[in-house]
Amino acid sequence: MTGAVAGARAVLELVRAPAALTVLGDTLAGAAASGRPVTAGRTARLALASTCLYWAGMALNDYADREVDAEERPGRPVPSGRISPGAALATAAALTGAGLASAAAAGRDTLAVAVPLAATVWAYDLALKNTPYGPAAMAAARGLDVLMGAGARRTRHALAPAALLAAHTYAVTMVSRKETLGASASLPAGALAATGAVGLVAAALTPQTAAPSHRTASTALLGGYALAAGSAQLAAIVRPDATHLKRAVGAGIHAMIPLQAALTARGGSLRAAFSLLAAYPVARSLSRKVSPT
Repeated sequence: MTGAVAGARAVLELVRAPAALTVLGDTLAGAAASGRPVTAGRTARLALASTCLYWAGMALNDYADREVDAEERPGRPVPSGRISPGAALATAAALTGAGLASAAAAGRDTLAVAVPLAATVWAYDLALKNTPYGPAAMAAARGLDVLMGAGARRTRHALAPAALLAAHTYAVTMVSRKETLGASASLPAGALAATGAVGLVAAALTPQTAAPSHRTASTALLGGYALAAGSAQLAAIVRPDATHLKRAVGAGIHAMIPLQAALTARGGSLRAAFSLLAAYPVARSLSRKVSPT
C-alpha cells in the first residue's frame, strides 16, 4: 500500500466516512415535515453540510479520545500514529468550516440552525461526552441536524421527527458507552424499549389525512427500522458482552436510515424516502471495511 493510499484510508477511518450515509436523511425528514420543497440544489447543500459536520465530529472525537483509544482501540488512526492529534484537530476544524459554508449556501435560516449544531458537536466531544450530559448532547446534535432541514423559520413543524431521531440517538449513545467493556442486560433492554417506543410514536403521529400510500409506506419503513435495530438489541440482551453491544450500536446507527425514510414518507415525500432507503445496504456493506463506531 502506497503512502498516499494509506494516508487516505487513515482519514476515511478517522471520520468514519461511510457512516455519513446515516445523516443524509436527517435534513430530508426535517424538510418534508416542514413542507419545504425537496429541490435538488438545497438538498445537495444540506447533505454536504450534514456530512461535513458529522465527519468533523468523528475527527474531533478521535482527537479528544486519543488517550482512551490508546488502551481500548489502539488500531484507530490517532493512537496507531497514522494521523497526528494536531492533524485530527485541524481536520475537524476544516470540516466544520466547510459544513457551515455549505449551510450558508442553502440559506440564512439554514445557517441559523447549523451554527448551534456545530457548537453542540464541539461541546460534546471536548467537554460533555464523558459526563452524564453526554448522551443528551449527542441526541441534541441529531435533533438539530433534522431541524436544519426545516430551517430556523419552520423548526416547529419539524419538532416531531427531530425528537424521534434524538430519542433513538440517545438510546444508541447510552449503549455505545459500554461497547468495549460489556454491561448488564438492562442496558440493551432499555435501548430495545426505546426502539419500540420510537416506532409506535412515529406511527401514531402519521396524519390520518395523509395519502394511504404514504401511511402504508411509513408503516412498512417503521417495521424495517424496528427489525434493523431491534434484532441486534435483542441479541445483546441475551449476551451483553462487548461484541454484541458493539453490534447493537452499529445496527442502531444504520437503523436511522429506515427511520429517516419513514419520517420522510410521513411528511409526504415518497420518492425522497425510497431514494434514501437505498443507502441502507450500502452503509451496511461499507461498515465491514470502515467501522461506524
